[in-house]
Amino acid sequence: MTSIVVGTSDGLRELEKPAGLDGRAVTALAAAGPDPWAIADGNSLLRSVGGGGWDRVADIEGQRGRCLLPLDGVDALVGTSEARLMRLRDGRLEEVESFDQVDGRDGWYTPWGGPPDTRSLARDAAGAMFANVHVGGIVRSDEGEAWRPTAIDVDADVHQVLAHPTKAGMILAATAYGLATSTDGGETWAFDTEGLHASYCRAVAVSGGTILVSASRSHRGDQAAVYRRGQTGAFERCRDGLPEWFDDNIDTHCLAVGDGVAAIGTEDGSVYVSGDEGARWEQKAAGLPPIRCVVIA
Repeated sequence: MTSIVVGTSDGLRELEKPAGLDGRAVTALAAAGPDPWAIADGNSLLRSVGGGGWDRVADIEGQRGRCLLPLDGVDALVGTSEARLMRLRDGRLEEVESFDQVDGRDGWYTPWGGPPDTRSLARDAAGAMFANVHVGGIVRSDEGEAWRPTAIDVDADVHQVLAHPTKAGMILAATAYGLATSTDGGETWAFDTEGLHASYCRAVAVSGGTILVSASRSHRGDQAAVYRRGQTGAFERCRDGLPEWFDDNIDTHCLAVGDGVAAIGTEDGSVYVSGDEGARWEQKAAGLPPIRCVVIA
């Protein structure tokens, strides 16, 4: 049975039903088989074994946890503030030193002058790992230890990296210049805006032959909308059951697809669900705390 879980600024919700971690800001969720993982309050890595309560796996020390990638039942990567990467080993998070030595790191930045973050993580069907730095492009590792830049330009302003679940080497990225796609594990990239009303993309999701992206006119979320398309062709705007425009960007990790079901989580606490991968939508929840992440398990 498909389950849609959203992480909010005040705990988890399974649509309108509380699902744990009340009073805690859940900034990252990941489904790894039957055992979901989460980051709460930016400082705790948690796991729920067998769908029970949430257990602390490790403390995130010295940085703020931004994103996570479970690697198996006991291992995980955590991306943090200041563009760092940590790996779980024997119940303790350790900094991945090679990530601090990636070529071109001294060119990573943010438009407002603060330090960049490791914003999203992905793993493809062949096991290659990808980390999106904002703003720093996308870097790759085949084993999680040695990291190197992919060919995407740092100034593409990547907001989310995502690997196709079954097609090894097919990597998608939501960028300020549209959807970027690589079919060779990041060696080359193609940008696509065909059908979009604006190129600024913040989130991407993929399932089978369907890709969903969010797009707006700027980081402020001007005229934000969600689009869908197949592996090729132009994007079509998702309209049936959705607002004319969203008030804010549909942000990184707030757009999800799986098993034919799609879900959108919004800053104003609404959840929209589609049973046909984005063709038609229905509002399933409203008035929740601000939503920070969505998973379909």
